[in-house]
Amino acid sequence: MNSSASIAMKPSCSSTCSSTCSSLFCISRTQRSLFFNIHKTPRTHSKSFFKSLKCIQSPPPGSLPSKPTSLSCSAVTLSPSQTAHLPPRKLSALVSEFQSLLQPLDRVKRLLHYASLLPPLPASSRTDSNRVMGCTARVWLDAQMDSEGKMRFWAASDSEITKGFCACLVSVLDGAAPEEVLGLKTEDLAALNVGLPGGERSRVNTWYNVLVSMQKRTRALVAQKEGKAPFEPFPSLVITAEGFQPKGSYAEAQARYLFPDELKVKELVNVLKEKKIGVVAHFYMDPQVQGILTAAQKEWPHIHISDSLVMADAAVKMAKAGCKFITVLGVDFMSENVRAILDQAGFGEVAVYRMSNERIGCSLADAAATPDYMNYLESACNSLPSLHVIYINTSLETKAYSHELVPTITCTSSNVVQTILQACAQIPDLNIWYGPDSYMGANIKELFQQMTLMSDEEIAEIHPEHNRDSIQSLLTRLHYYEDGTCIVHHLFGHEVVQKINEMYCDAFLTAHFEVPGEMFSLAMEAKRRGMGVVGSTQNILDFIIQRVQEALDRNVDDHLQFVLGTETGMVTSIVAAVRSLLDSLKSTSSAKINVEIVFPVSSDAMTKTSTSSSPVLQSVKMGDVILPVVPGVASGEGCSIHGGCASCPYMKMNSLTSLLKICHHLPDERSNLKAFEAERFKLQTPQGKSIADVGCEPILHMRHFQAKKELPEKLIYQVLGPHGKGKPVS
Repeated sequence: MNSSASIAMKPSCSSTCSSTCSSLFCISRTQRSLFFNIHKTPRTHSKSFFKSLKCIQSPPPGSLPSKPTSLSCSAVTLSPSQTAHLPPRKLSALVSEFQSLLQPLDRVKRLLHYASLLPPLPASSRTDSNRVMGCTARVWLDAQMDSEGKMRFWAASDSEITKGFCACLVSVLDGAAPEEVLGLKTEDLAALNVGLPGGERSRVNTWYNVLVSMQKRTRALVAQKEGKAPFEPFPSLVITAEGFQPKGSYAEAQARYLFPDELKVKELVNVLKEKKIGVVAHFYMDPQVQGILTAAQKEWPHIHISDSLVMADAAVKMAKAGCKFITVLGVDFMSENVRAILDQAGFGEVAVYRMSNERIGCSLADAAATPDYMNYLESACNSLPSLHVIYINTSLETKAYSHELVPTITCTSSNVVQTILQACAQIPDLNIWYGPDSYMGANIKELFQQMTLMSDEEIAEIHPEHNRDSIQSLLTRLHYYEDGTCIVHHLFGHEVVQKINEMYCDAFLTAHFEVPGEMFSLAMEAKRRGMGVVGSTQNILDFIIQRVQEALDRNVDDHLQFVLGTETGMVTSIVAAVRSLLDSLKSTSSAKINVEIVFPVSSDAMTKTSTSSSPVLQSVKMGDVILPVVPGVASGEGCSIHGGCASCPYMKMNSLTSLLKICHHLPDERSNLKAFEAERFKLQTPQGKSIADVGCEPILHMRHFQAKKELPEKLIYQVLGPHGKGKPVS
């Protein structure tokens, strides 16, 4: 602390404060400008809030009237040891004040009172770069470090309620040392209760979002003072109603997507129509391929782009609509699932084709097709009753072998938590064996650990048959495989997480359930304050669409920034969805909405913004925000061992050339496409059953769960056996 922190703080008011006084702030009417000493003097010379305080006192519960009135106060002399803890003390007093007001309306009135104390923010500070994302109302935050090294904050909002939030937080942290600002945690604000109805949860999140923005500004100013070079921004793509603005090699792929070759689109549509061919593709397809497919959808409805779970369902619908062939753009387990589900649905005559005559692998699926994984499941046989919850992204053969060893149900990243919770609710003392994704397994366990800190009421909102005791018991019976990873999500490493935490902590964070723990924790923290999502690719897309729609509904200029915590091929569907929403804005509103998609890529896997050989690589200015957008690496899309990945190499084996080749050869030259055909499994399981039949059963169990929200009786019988003790599937 500086020596000035030990100066005694003498009151200039009499023994009784004026009517502007409250239990937290006692200031004379003449000292009001000193209390919020913001724009009266140059910012570098403005004094701390704490130097104008006349008292810090917390009244006994129930003693405060609904309207602020005069309260007694006396001089307070603060020593260095006391000033070192001012923000926590101020926050504690603030919490006590709101908790002492028993009626919700009184707490809201008190919040509005504090809003009235916040001086207006100059128009020069109400800029896009000072906006706080994630708040229902518009919020602006400005920050500087004064000559004594203390943080100074200024804030404003176009909502009086939100302005009250800002006033409270500014009063706690203005004049604090940087370490004090950074030491405050979002959970420290949980006790604040201003009486807003439950439907106003997004407003309550303002507490957290403004704090996170304060801390981001603080870190940046500390780094600037210490002479540290700022982090170079991640690549990004800015989407507007007028178009898109990317930079770097990734932009070329996006250009092909947004402006696909019309001749190629026409060629594809004609051959699909003529030969009645359906196309199912995964979200992670190459942007160029997705661009052609998206354009072709307007002329041929039997083209579907989704996550792996829905691909097989879409193929069945196409078969019912008369498609004679299904082409699958994905990895091999996806085409296997499509083939098996079509057979189960009675469409065995519909041929299924892959996009390569070579194996299209998947590191995660391969991890489960090993003796080590079967050894892992052997342990389940000695811990009855047991249920194996296997990720959908595995081969049909693995599902079949697993199911014969331990009763098995498949899951996706979007339903795995509910699957486990429901299974443990239906079968007491059930042991859960999850696999093969190690990161997802660890994240599931961490999620349940966090649930043990919730109230029983909060847990019941997630699943009505659970409470803290049942979740704690579940944790002791939850196991996960520890040697399986997706090579894409594995690369969201420490460097990437560190940069996100420094530069993008106030942005919307999205993360696939498969990312490593550090990235998962960041996204979960953001999710708790309404600024993030953790789940499947579809969950991520839905989250972005929802936030953009909310911005459109507010009908004010806005800039939304999303960190994409999954494979960058996902951006193709995001661009299509966002452009569709923004197009609807053109004729109905003058508001300008910019949506920035940030790609977390390691610094050694990025193209630099300015090089002599690439003069076109320049920063983009959106309003007063400078956006150095540099998607991709210098030689094209790629990955870095330090974290962040632009694409999955297996998915790149699905090319437009292959798709057109297969379509043109059908049906007359099918003999030349044998290596491309997704054949039925002719092998049998160790118990002599069809791999396709046994491998499909865990998928059907999941489909029953999705439809009925409970495990099927057949699976429960498989887990418990006729005597309730459990036995392997027979």
